[in-house]
Amino acid sequence: MEADPFSFDAIFKEAVTAIDQGDEVRLRQLLDAYPDLVTQRLTEPGEWLTSVIGNDLQGFFKDPYLLWFVAEDAVRNKTLPPNITAIADIIIRKLKTEKAESLQKQLDYTLTLVAWSWVARECGVQIALLDKLLDAGADPAGAPNNALVNGHSAAAAHLLNRGAPLTLASALHFGRWAEADELAETAEQEEKQFSLTLSALNGRAQAVQRMIGYGADINRPARDLYSHGTPLHHAVWSGSLETVQLLVEAGARTDIQDTAYGGTPLGWADYGDRKVIGDYLRGLGAG
Repeated sequence: MEADPFSFDAIFKEAVTAIDQGDEVRLRQLLDAYPDLVTQRLTEPGEWLTSVIGNDLQGFFKDPYLLWFVAEDAVRNKTLPPNITAIADIIIRKLKTEKAESLQKQLDYTLTLVAWSWVARECGVQIALLDKLLDAGADPAGAPNNALVNGHSAAAAHLLNRGAPLTLASALHFGRWAEADELAETAEQEEKQFSLTLSALNGRAQAVQRMIGYGADINRPARDLYSHGTPLHHAVWSGSLETVQLLVEAGARTDIQDTAYGGTPLGWADYGDRKVIGDYLRGLGAG
């Protein structure tokens, strides 16, 4: 049975194609003819999307809005058109014209996706997209942390310059030690675990040392950041021997298996070809 060419999924697919191709004229035509494209979520995507990012559609990209696709995260094409900020502007303007109740929600979550997006960074459009969303009213709170999850230091710094509140994790990342000390005094334990894990993930040895001093649990995963592994697992993956050594010397266990793959920190080192770290852990008798 052939797909209905006038179904919401089919029209939505055509709009996404216009985004991917940077086709401003076609996108405007579609949004004028079908304004629901910017206000409704795609709850029943066809194979064109499920076959490419199926798992993500059950997670962070569930029931996507059209605006989300400007971030290219979830990754479908590994590229973005050079005029993607103009494409985003077309969608945002239509959202405002339609007085969409979901406007703020869409702007905020798309900002998160762009902050995560390695494709936007590699295509040289991440900062411009962030600015487009911020200028439209996106709330930058929390966005620096999202950028740092994927090591996007320039994006995180830009977000802070644009008014995002400084967090413990971002203060540590940028070596703003006095402010980190102050933020740590009132931080909840889960924020400390997140900040420790993020510092380990980015191989920031000094930041990890600070977090140990702040009382973070070196053997406890962070609930909100790759919770399948301990800080030591993530330090191994960062490739920073100094960070791994700091954690081990502070008492990090080398025998804990991650909850996704059953791998120990040494197993992660071998899988990721972190030979120097693997040799170090073997020298300790780690399995």
